[in-house]
Amino acid sequence: MKLRSALLAATMLSLPIVAAHAQAIDGPYVAGGAGINFLQNQNPKFSVPGASVSRNSQSAVGPAVVISTGWGFGNGFRAEIEGDYLRNATTTPNGGELKAGAMANVLYDFVGVVPMIQPYVGVGAGYQWAFEQRPHGAGPGFTYAGPTRADGGFAYQAILGAAYPIASVPGLAITAEYRFMGLEGSRSYGVAVVPAAGTAVHGSITPTKDFNHSILIGMRYAFGMAPPAAPAPMPVADVGAKSFLVFFDWDKYNLTGRAAGIVREAASYSQGNQYTRIDVDGNTDTSGTPQYNQGLSERRARTVAGELVRDGVPQNAISMHAYGDTKLLVPTGPGVREPQNRRVEIVFH
Repeated sequence: MKLRSALLAATMLSLPIVAAHAQAIDGPYVAGGAGINFLQNQNPKFSVPGASVSRNSQSAVGPAVVISTGWGFGNGFRAEIEGDYLRNATTTPNGGELKAGAMANVLYDFVGVVPMIQPYVGVGAGYQWAFEQRPHGAGPGFTYAGPTRADGGFAYQAILGAAYPIASVPGLAITAEYRFMGLEGSRSYGVAVVPAAGTAVHGSITPTKDFNHSILIGMRYAFGMAPPAAPAPMPVADVGAKSFLVFFDWDKYNLTGRAAGIVREAASYSQGNQYTRIDVDGNTDTSGTPQYNQGLSERRARTVAGELVRDGVPQNAISMHAYGDTKLLVPTGPGVREPQNRRVEIVFH
């Protein structure tokens, strides 16, 4: 009963942390993770003058660390560069295998598909150095030993993960990932081989099938992320309200020159008039899916709110909302590209 109560309490305490709406990353970010790595069993070949022997090699679970920096394009796609460290103890040869290298990854975040969670997938390619650490052991009629040496090659990987945004810190998320990495080609490591009767001769160990499976828990921080726009109830008529309309091109959330001018007019109005709050309401037309339109209306609201702040409006006076395609200025059916519905309304109360 005590264990059940503790688990329930931990779950309830964690809800405020992860119950943030996932947003597409738009700009630079950094990430890191640590966990465990499984090195798939190999069949290394031992070569000595006049003979070669293949043996089965097994490995123990070892540590894995990954750090990365990248850029999000605001539409779910991200590109990043990572550095990694993987290590596993091995038998036959006894010793260990350590990998370190750099990878270039392309990832896609599924925004708005799962509540409070942002699944993502990715692929990557790069170069890995594989260090065979002090290999030693015995074979049929011989013993062998060698120093730590490195050999490298082309590497590829697949990534499956999920991010849990932290509501209290915009841009910060907890991540959980599975990664599969493979190294192409064969690598050869020199060892000294001592036959049962004879003198030491030069030999080599050539590993095969170098596949890694990693499970990582980490953190990711995206710079410049505004607090997520919160859904709001339909507004009550406000006789004293003053509004400005900022229009956008189809499927865009960047400001045109005319739109930036309207935002400046709204900022100037705020400096000469009294108000209790400023609503920044993002909207779209009906040409996309409801989930996509919700995210696009959030990005439009964040763009306008950020421009207002740059033009001198206090950030704490702004309240952002995202309505997607639910508040049409011009009523249309689904799938219609209506310019007047692609807007953000700046309302002074």
